[in-house]
Amino acid sequence: MYKVIEKEILNPTVTKMVVEAPAVAKKALAGQFIILRVHEDGERIPLTIADYDREKGTITIIFQIVGKTTMLLNQLNVGDSILDFVGPLGKPSHVDGYKKVCVIGGGVGCAIAYPTAKALHENGTEVTVITGFRNKDLVILEEEFKQVSTHAYLVSDDGSTGVKGLVTNVLEDLINKGESFDEVIAIGPLIMMKFVCQLTKKYGIKTVVSMNPIMIDGTGMCGGCRLSVGGETKFACVDGPDFDGHLVDFDEAMSRGATYRDFEAHARDAACNLMNKEVR
Repeated sequence: MYKVIEKEILNPTVTKMVVEAPAVAKKALAGQFIILRVHEDGERIPLTIADYDREKGTITIIFQIVGKTTMLLNQLNVGDSILDFVGPLGKPSHVDGYKKVCVIGGGVGCAIAYPTAKALHENGTEVTVITGFRNKDLVILEEEFKQVSTHAYLVSDDGSTGVKGLVTNVLEDLINKGESFDEVIAIGPLIMMKFVCQLTKKYGIKTVVSMNPIMIDGTGMCGGCRLSVGGETKFACVDGPDFDGHLVDFDEAMSRGATYRDFEAHARDAACNLMNKEVR
């Protein structure tokens, strides 16, 4: 059992938890993930390691409440425990040898982008961060990103905070002003990563994306997280989650990602009804 040490509501749909998991914290690196199960009959879901503390033996996870399992996870409070918490899984992000990197995070993808930006900063890289959200109420980790970057830009769809527009608008403006990046790292909704990659390909800038498709076992056995990268089949859990963004077939990934949308909505609604009955 893995005890919840801290819990913080970051916005109406996103929660941050610090979990006691010393064995995971001992080996965790930026870009890796864990797979958890809330209770005995629960499903397994992957969540990126948002931060870790080796001395305290803790792992930080940040999750969006979108389905049954994340709803159940969000019901836990400080002192409660998670049944299974397996990791670290996946290949760590490559953070060595860069002078200037632009890290782009979209929505809850910022929780994945943050540990990579932090690791780059700790390695002496000049980090530019661009984060995008629909509106000011959904902003997360704003101060944390400022602490691990040389330049930080906040973008919102409606202009309620930061710059109105898209993350690609800010990135292209920086490039046109003479900024030169060794690499761009984009993490967020598939459509956002697709358009970032289209832009960087035009300018010949190496781009890495973090892919988080449906995943069950996290060891390459189930094949649920398969992707097409450069015309080859890859598995996000063991070959990634980081991939060359210019080689990823985003259209295929978006199509596969929508396969279980109706099922997830049904499971979420059923969980809501169950919780409402329990409250009564």
